[in-house]
Amino acid sequence: MAIHELSALLWRERELLDLLTFKLEEEQLLLTAGKSRWLPHGTREVEQVLERLSKAGLARAVEVAAVAQQWGLPADSSLGELAAAAPDEAWTGILSSHLTAMQRQTAAIQELRDSNEQFLRAAVRSTQETAADLKPAAGTYDSHGRTGEASPSRLFDQKL
Repeated sequence: MAIHELSALLWRERELLDLLTFKLEEEQLLLTAGKSRWLPHGTREVEQVLERLSKAGLARAVEVAAVAQQWGLPADSSLGELAAAAPDEAWTGILSSHLTAMQRQTAAIQELRDSNEQFLRAAVRSTQETAADLKPAAGTYDSHGRTGEASPSRLFDQKL
């Protein structure tokens, strides 16, 4: 029966949403700890989970269309519409629970994404400010490989 397959797919999609939440929290920990060296790995893992979620979403759309057809609804019905039209009260509760949980998970993921974006912007801004501060001190090199500074640095022993 298509409804059983749909329910199994919804559980799988919820597990993937949990995994995405974990990966975004992991990324946030890296950002707050200043461990930018590991960010490409964290970002790659987030992208992998997003790819799996995309495939799961397509599979869910196929099953929703099959269930909708069985229940006499349009093929492009939403999960909420399926829950409202379920012939059995038990399936109404199950589908509604899935929908509510997925909406909650999606809201948490959006918050994490926005927070991580703010951390990333702050890190970029900090890096740009640091680089701007270093530029005048480092100077540029001339054709002899020396910096264009007027007075080169010298070390003196204060005890002499």
